[in-house]
Amino acid sequence: MWKKYQMPETVDQLLEILAVSGEQTKIIAGGTDLMVEIRNGKWPKLETVIDISRVRDLDAIYQDEEGLIHIQAMVTHNDVLKSDMLRKYASPLYQACYKVATPQLRNRATVVGNLVTASPANDTITPLMAMDAALVLVSAAGERTVRLNEFYLGVRKTVLKSDEFVKEIVFRPLKECQKGSFNKQALRKTQAISVLNCCVLLELVDGVILNSAVTMGSVAPTIIHSQAAESYLRGKKLNSEVAKTASELAAGEIKPISDIRGGADYRSYMMQVLVEDALLEILENKQDLKVPDKPITLSKGSEWSPVASEDWDQEHLMTSINGEKYELSGPFNDTLLNLVGERVGFTGTKVGCEEGECGACTLYLDGQAVVSCLVPAPRAHRASIVTIEGLTTNGELHPIQQEFINHGAVQCGYCTPGFVMAAAKLIEEKPELTERDIKDGISGNLCRCTGYYKIVEAIEAAFRASRGE
Repeated sequence: MWKKYQMPETVDQLLEILAVSGEQTKIIAGGTDLMVEIRNGKWPKLETVIDISRVRDLDAIYQDEEGLIHIQAMVTHNDVLKSDMLRKYASPLYQACYKVATPQLRNRATVVGNLVTASPANDTITPLMAMDAALVLVSAAGERTVRLNEFYLGVRKTVLKSDEFVKEIVFRPLKECQKGSFNKQALRKTQAISVLNCCVLLELVDGVILNSAVTMGSVAPTIIHSQAAESYLRGKKLNSEVAKTASELAAGEIKPISDIRGGADYRSYMMQVLVEDALLEILENKQDLKVPDKPITLSKGSEWSPVASEDWDQEHLMTSINGEKYELSGPFNDTLLNLVGERVGFTGTKVGCEEGECGACTLYLDGQAVVSCLVPAPRAHRASIVTIEGLTTNGELHPIQQEFINHGAVQCGYCTPGFVMAAAKLIEEKPELTERDIKDGISGNLCRCTGYYKIVEAIEAAFRASRGE
């Protein structure tokens, strides 16, 4: 996979490494895109991976003295969903993060990483471009700020240089008179790339639109603005007729392609539907209702610690698995999934799709549920890992394990460890549990045997048992 794996502890160390690195070097944060690309052979000559997940002072969401909001490089999509500030001042981004993949992937995938991947189907680009966000790019030579709409050169192409990294996203908070709605069309409700998406952001005073932004994704090589719709909306009083006309103008400006996920005609038709729906949601003030009050993150008790750079030597790895300390010898150029299963012997964590799609390999990394097939093995160094074997206490099954048995929720059993790990973290996270919470909590896990009814019943029963009911 790679020849050398670097884990810098500070931004200065990161910049020193980048300054001498060649073209065959990749930065990894969450790895949810890069690990799939590496596995699929996109980078056959890859030399070095630089893991920035433990760099100090890169994981903050904050507002500066001028009122600007900053989202740093290691902020994950679930970090956004935990932020009351972003829910209030960056609602379209908040909505988009909720629609990204699943809780396990959102625990690793970073917002900056989503932007840098530069796919026109990526969800967070659309709202951030509507909000006129900028990126701070840093190298050993200094910093430069690039507006997001000037960052992209084409499909998966950006202005980012080989010795730079994106330190943070910066944008102005939305004013009280601004309302935004993000909509997405995909082949299924969760765990799916956008066939197309859009964001509508309006500044409204007494129902009249003073300013507007309409951005659209997966309908051109990069995210684009609908200048016709934006121009038409300004000065209009928002109503259903205005929404319909504006959406038609937006759909008329796109030049989509046909691919395996959808045809050009379908995309043109659905873009009109998405933009109109977004405008009507704003008209009815329903845009924020698409996200629950406390979105599921499967990350209660999460924590991490930096690793001193001199402590990592490529050939030796120290980790904790199910409460026991392990010292392992290299090489470590594989995944966490294979490390715990093949190297250590905890085979309860199953190998499934190996692309983060099925959830069979779910385990806890530093308290967060993650899909271990997309976590590089070196990330286990100085980390705390729990597999399904670690859920038992003194030989007694965890309530979710027992209720899976009681309710016949175990079928062929292959997907069961992943479901159990997600469900156990869900029960730990939520003081109250609704059916929507359960469905959200297991949205990253697939069962190919039959329906999910017994699984949902088992989780409900385990929740009651864990509360002594």
